[in-house]
Parts: sequence; structure tokens; C-alpha cells
Amino acid sequence: MIAAVYQSSGDADVLRVLEIATPSPGPGQVRVKLAVSGVNPTDWKTRRNAGPPRGQPSVPNHDGAGTIDAVGAGVSESRIGERVWLLLAAYNNRWGTAAEYSVVPADRAVPLPDSASFELGASLGVPALTAWLCLRVGGHPAGRAVLVAGGAGAVGRAAIELARYLDAETVIATVSGPEKARIAYDAGAQTVVNYHEPDAARQIIDVAPMGVDRFVEVALDQNLELDLKVAAPHAVISAYAGNESTRAILPVRELMAANIALRFLLVYKVKPSELTAAINGVSEALKAGALTTPPLHRYPLVRIADAHDAVEHGAVGKVIIDFQPAQAGNEPPSTESALGS
Repeated sequence: MIAAVYQSSGDADVLRVLEIATPSPGPGQVRVKLAVSGVNPTDWKTRRNAGPPRGQPSVPNHDGAGTIDAVGAGVSESRIGERVWLLLAAYNNRWGTAAEYSVVPADRAVPLPDSASFELGASLGVPALTAWLCLRVGGHPAGRAVLVAGGAGAVGRAAIELARYLDAETVIATVSGPEKARIAYDAGAQTVVNYHEPDAARQIIDVAPMGVDRFVEVALDQNLELDLKVAAPHAVISAYAGNESTRAILPVRELMAANIALRFLLVYKVKPSELTAAINGVSEALKAGALTTPPLHRYPLVRIADAHDAVEHGAVGKVIIDFQPAQAGNEPPSTESALGS
């Protein structure tokens, strides 16, 4: 098969596109023929900072969609031919989705309804599960008024759609400009506020006079002051993004006085029961038609370095690696073997 691999951490140029042996599924695993691979910030961050699992040559990317073509021992053969979306494919696993085939534990390949495109399936995984977990803190309802920071991002857009699906009364998004505002409105936000505007807090309170009680927060260090200006008592602020240098100054007394809870979330570190609940919730929302395909940036596999860089540099919309149509004009990949079977 043709795959992107990397053997060490670093810039996107550590990625190589090679012909390697197609893996076979082991016990409890399935093999998926990929149609689309989704690229997330966690993919380039892992590549740059942590490197491949256990330091061995590995295929990156957590998310994707395709069709199961083989199963390992203990998995029903009835799953062969099933359309699926993948989650956490590269987590503690050599076989991420940036390849023609991925091998994953069977529970990381989730049935994809015929009504959902492979592009939509590859846009779920990290973004939709993160959004669900931020909204359904401890299994509770999404909240009366929801504020989604960064409403045009992959998580933000999914959070808007899921908040509407979960019957939030008011869904507000913050963005940095008109292009992103259009994406947030298209996703279903009833109010979109440019957080750079000096009266951003007033605009939010105008539509949520009792305050916001659920926050899906992409930049706690930058947005906490605004969040606290508009938070209702007992609000929950769920922060899901940051890096090693991210620091937030917490006004402890202000948080205490309103009984506001801060929650921090990485989807691949949640309890198994929480992840299962999120998978089930996203699957039901998908069946209900509540989740839609975001604006797409398509790349062929030979340009995976460009795809990773696009996400790192803040591409607006979803970056995907598309295996479906033949990409004319691409140079052939190297035939060097890096991984073995």
C-alpha cells in the first residue's frame, strides 16, 4: 500500500510517502480501506513534539473514513464491507489513517450511515467527540445558553451543530472575522460575535441575559476574561486546546463567587466510559442528520506535508487527504520499504 510515514519528531519534512507492506488485522482488530483521512491539530503536534508511538516508523493521523475489508480473530466477519468512521487511529498504534489502509481496534471503527459521506465521516473523530464531551460535561445536558469560542474551527463548528441537536436554547459563537462568521452561522449559531470588538460582552449578554452556562473554549488564556463577564452562576468552561507554553491567570475569588467550574479535556485521555458515551452520542446525532460536512481543503497523499502545514497555520475549514479520485499530475511515491508487515 501507499502510506505516509515518519520515524522521528520534527517539521513536516519528516513525513515520507512510501510503498510499504499492507498490514493485516490482529485479534480484535479490523482493517479499513481508507477513502478519506482527516487532519487535526493533534496530528501535527504529535509529529512535531512527541514523534511516532514508541519511536518506531508509523503512519500519522487519527481520523478517517472508509470500508472494512478484513477482520481479525474475535471480530465478526459480518463487518467486512461496512462503511465506518475512525477515531484515534494513530493513538498508541502504528497504523494511522494517512495511508490506503489502516488497522485499528474494532471499537475505533464506528458504523457510518449511508446518508453520510466519507468526507463527513473523516471530519468526526477528534472534533465531534471533543465537542460532545465539552457540551455533555458529566453526562449533563448541553446547557440553556452555550458559547462556542472559535466557532469556525473543526471543534467549534461541530459544537454548534451538536448544541443545536442537544436543544440548547441559545447558541453563540465567537470568531475573529467575517469569513469565519459565515461558517459559524451556516453551522447553526444564532448569534456570532467578533471577540475583537470592544462591546463583545454586551453583544453576548443581549442574547443571553441570564448568562452563558456552558462554554466550549479553544483559548482559555485569551478568552477567560470575556467568558467570566458573560458567565452565569454554576457555568462550566470546558477548555480543549493549548500547548506547553499556554498559561492562564485565574481570578480565583471571581470563579469561586459564581461557583464556576473549569474543565480541561483531551479526547484520548478521557475515561473509556465517557469515550463510549461520546461515540454513541455522535453516532445518534449523525443518524439524525445533525452533523454536516464542513468546508473542505483536499490534498493528495503525496502532499501530506502541505496538509499538515495548512492545519498548523490555521486553515479555515477541514483539511483532508483524499484517496477516492486519482490525483492527476502527482509524482509517484518512492518504493522504499520502511515498515514491513
